[in-house]
Amino acid sequence: MIKAWKIKENGHDDAINRLSKELNINTILSTLLVQRGINTFEKAKSFFRPSLSNLYDPFLMNDMEKAVKRIQDAIKNHEKILVYGDYDVDGTTSVALVYSFLKKYHDKLDYYIPDRYSEGYGVSYRGIDYAARNGISLVIALDCGIKAIEKVAYAKSKGVDFIICDHHTPESRLPDAVAVLDPQRPDSTYPFHYLSGCGVGFKLLQAYSIMNKLPFDNLAEYLDLVAVSIASDIVPLVDENRILAYYGIKKLNENPIVGLKAIVRAAGIEGKPIAVDDIVFKIGPRINAAGRIESGKQAVDLLITDKTEEAILLCEKINSHNQTRRNIDKSITEQAMKETMAACDRYKYSTVLFNRSWHKGVVGIVASRLIESFYRPTIILTESNGFATGSARSVPGFDLYQAISACADLLESFGGHMYAAGLTMKIENVQKFRDKFETIVKETISQEQLIPQIEIDTELNFRDITPKFYNILKQFEPFGPENMNPVFFAENVADNGAARIVGSKNEHLQLNLIQEDVPFNNFKAIAFNQAHHFEKIKKVNGFDIAYTLVEDTFRGNSSIQLNIKDIRI
Repeated sequence: MIKAWKIKENGHDDAINRLSKELNINTILSTLLVQRGINTFEKAKSFFRPSLSNLYDPFLMNDMEKAVKRIQDAIKNHEKILVYGDYDVDGTTSVALVYSFLKKYHDKLDYYIPDRYSEGYGVSYRGIDYAARNGISLVIALDCGIKAIEKVAYAKSKGVDFIICDHHTPESRLPDAVAVLDPQRPDSTYPFHYLSGCGVGFKLLQAYSIMNKLPFDNLAEYLDLVAVSIASDIVPLVDENRILAYYGIKKLNENPIVGLKAIVRAAGIEGKPIAVDDIVFKIGPRINAAGRIESGKQAVDLLITDKTEEAILLCEKINSHNQTRRNIDKSITEQAMKETMAACDRYKYSTVLFNRSWHKGVVGIVASRLIESFYRPTIILTESNGFATGSARSVPGFDLYQAISACADLLESFGGHMYAAGLTMKIENVQKFRDKFETIVKETISQEQLIPQIEIDTELNFRDITPKFYNILKQFEPFGPENMNPVFFAENVADNGAARIVGSKNEHLQLNLIQEDVPFNNFKAIAFNQAHHFEKIKKVNGFDIAYTLVEDTFRGNSSIQLNIKDIRI
């Protein structure tokens, strides 16, 4: 698939040159900072030295005082509290965080994760009935609930109060809960709008700690859970998220909670520096696998235990679920690829597939896989409880949530973000939805959004890649949305003759690159899924590359390696 290279405008030469002098760094690094909105010494200081003291006052969030007061009353009156959360990484880490913290101060505490298959996403009537039946008078809903208007009303009729901690887009009307904590509220007074669900739970506990004069360290011991949620839920890694992720990843590396330590060991990354990519591709999927294959409650059981032996046993089970998930994912993806190819003539702008037998737990993963190959908004549906239900994923720049909203007349329910959503419809509406969604996407998507793009920050020639340069670049971490690992381009590079095809399916390309004006400065490089370039690069004197810098560690020795995103002959 041909990719478009989109090179960012540098501009702001005065700010770039000033920052270079003030920070004593080269203009390439100061260019990267200015592109990220960091154009003064003070902003650079905050960026390179994140501080927990710069976290926002949690009471700036709407309804925060009401939420804390209700929890205080519940503890004072010995009421039963239920911590309720979604079955994905963000939901289960949220529940583990709030449950573990409140357990220190209240013994009448329980937690609940809805079943993905029989209850579906978010607050469920079964969950409310469970609360009422067990004498629970307060539910703290995490990473869900912002659209549960009827369900919160039902809970109220049963004598069950709700505090909602969510970060999803609300409707025009909010649920009639005791408190609705959501930085996405239209009337939000909170300075930062892009917290994860676990991040909102963290702010609730921060406010509780302040009001009850509890030491911040009591809460900080769970920052690794917050970091896992931020990385896994793909929220912007800027502002408050950057601070929380920075310290959470630090704790994950130095002294993780028992459950996360077991996952790190099972993922084979113990003793290695853990970064955002390790969370996204190794830790998060294992936590997710519990809810996809069996029950998200197993993930919470693991994340709240303080017993090493119990954590190891629970982690073995979750690791097994993850392997099962991978096998199912592979099989369904192959089927979905064939169906998409067969429908390409009729549906050119979107993909909507429905198969009654597909596993509900992996449809979101399959949607993401299809986008990698076909690059267009994609929805994968399966049958659950007599309805067609599934997950949607988008391409950069296209508002999937708005496109699905335009088809609301054909849906029973839906919710999510610009780039990811869940939806449910009557099975007889699937074909009507498929046609309408295709029309909406065709009318609203731009041609640019249908071509995979590599956004390139700036040019970086090999002579500028030094240990000092890379050490400063590493301080841009943690990388994620809105603070991505910088992508560079270099022109007229060549392989020194060491190029070879690698990988179990001979799909990758391993190179040793030189650049004509720096003939003695060569770099090892890996180009994943680009083996098709092998014959071409042997026949030309030079080619251009788009790449990132990574650290390659082998037998205790580290070196700078290039991760090639694309090759232009």
